[in-house]
Amino acid sequence: MRLFRSLTLLLALVAPTAFADSLYQVEMILVRQNAVPAIVSDKIVAPEDWAAGAQRIPAQDERTPSLGGEVEKLTASNDYTVLLHKAWQQNLGEEPSKVAVSDGQEQFGQFPIEGTLNLKLGRFTDVDAEFWVNQIDSNGLVTASERMSQSSHTKNGQLNFLDNGHLGLLIKITSLTAPAPAPIPDEIPD
Repeated sequence: MRLFRSLTLLLALVAPTAFADSLYQVEMILVRQNAVPAIVSDKIVAPEDWAAGAQRIPAQDERTPSLGGEVEKLTASNDYTVLLHKAWQQNLGEEPSKVAVSDGQEQFGQFPIEGTLNLKLGRFTDVDAEFWVNQIDSNGLVTASERMSQSSHTKNGQLNFLDNGHLGLLIKITSLTAPAPAPIPDEIPD
């Protein structure tokens, strides 16, 4: 019987904890890596239903980006072109949450920059990113696109880079409900 109780206690300690939906800030920077030749295709362009199944980010959930220093460094370098920089808050949990992100003037449901982020919280946050950088003609039709499609396990609270050749995505996912880390004391007591 004692063995059974010990085994139950051990399983409770080792078993993964369930991650309830919590509020997070998501911040992303989409960049073009200038040293890598761009793959622009007029054969494979952004689909008309690029945001299928994704929720648009409500205006009240948009936040002021905090990674301005990183954007300045990227802009100062000739190695990168910053295409998009956005921040918002959203609930994340064990169920995937897909959001639509876009920038520029909409023409017939298409944007110069458009894509989706599918986020699933766990020990790490699973990120599936698919973005299109479109060339739109004077009639509002997409004539050519650059595509980024990348998946990764990202560590929360840290800036992560998803490399997809000529396009890359910097993303930081930070809990808005977790307590702030305790400050480091000036002196360590004896």
